[in-house]
Amino acid sequence: MIRLAIIDSGGANIASLRYAIDRLGIDSQITTDAQTLRQATHVILPGVGAAADCMERLRATNLIETIRGLRQPLLGVCVGMQLLFESSEEGDVACLGLLPGRVRRFAEREGLPVPHMGWNQLEFTTPSPLLDDVASGDYVYFVHSYCVPVTESTLATSTYGERFAAIVGRGKVFGAQFHPERSAQTGALVLRNFLLVS
Repeated sequence: MIRLAIIDSGGANIASLRYAIDRLGIDSQITTDAQTLRQATHVILPGVGAAADCMERLRATNLIETIRGLRQPLLGVCVGMQLLFESSEEGDVACLGLLPGRVRRFAEREGLPVPHMGWNQLEFTTPSPLLDDVASGDYVYFVHSYCVPVTESTLATSTYGERFAAIVGRGKVFGAQFHPERSAQTGALVLRNFLLVS
């Protein structure tokens, strides 16, 4: 039986994320309790706002080492994905270090305002069970000013003036830069696939 824990990182998207999970027929628990996270079969780390603020909230709730020590599937969403990496230019903050790399701000380009907001296509780079029944070229919904460069952990990219990592994964650590809870059927498939990872 799936026991899903959603880390209460203070983001405004937590309620809509939980509703998207509910539509899949899965119960979830929003928590900052370390023991609850360790006992979960799957953990989601959402995040909205600044990386430094999210890391401070994790530090204040004594969850940083707990998250680093998780062995079950973990999915970071939006800023939550960025927190999986070593550091971020946003506030020059050290992050969780579960994946190698540094998050950086989008370059300023004429006609491409930052933050990047809207629907963009996924382009697959590496096969993954997270992408089952998702098609390369499907659209998902983004809201972000910072992005992860394409690295060995990139499973799918998107392009906004430059290619960036849209979905990442290594071992049981996964991330989605877009908002699956706002990405219609494609987002629902990514969430479903994550919950099928054992």
